[in-house]
Amino acid sequence: MSRLLVRWVLFTVAIVIASAITQLLNLGFEARVRNLPDFLTLMIGAAVLAFLNATIGSLLKLLTVPLNCLTFGLFSLIINAVVLLVAAQVWRQLDLGIRVDGFPAALVGSLLITVVNGLFRSIVPAARDDDD
Repeated sequence: MSRLLVRWVLFTVAIVIASAITQLLNLGFEARVRNLPDFLTLMIGAAVLAFLNATIGSLLKLLTVPLNCLTFGLFSLIINAVVLLVAAQVWRQLDLGIRVDGFPAALVGSLLITVVNGLFRSIVPAARDDDD
């Protein structure tokens, strides 16, 4: 359970890092974090993104297997950007402090989130069944 919480916090930090980098590139992906309540709200946003990626993202990746094979997996980047855009609509409705303006921001943002989260996952491995 503690590893899940650590990975959730690290995923939220990955969103903040991706937001900072995209803001340096003048793209419209912003995660508003000024204090602890903002970070906790952003954690809810990260949970929404993880849920949408696990449901809609997995379904889209399953439906586009042939196209993904033709592009050697690069079409997954497009699917991740689409899921990020869908999550941005949910975030806007729930006012979770995250803004994504357009497809280029979603594409770069999802790529950065994936890279940073992958680095964090190498630091904190997944929990095994025998761990409590």
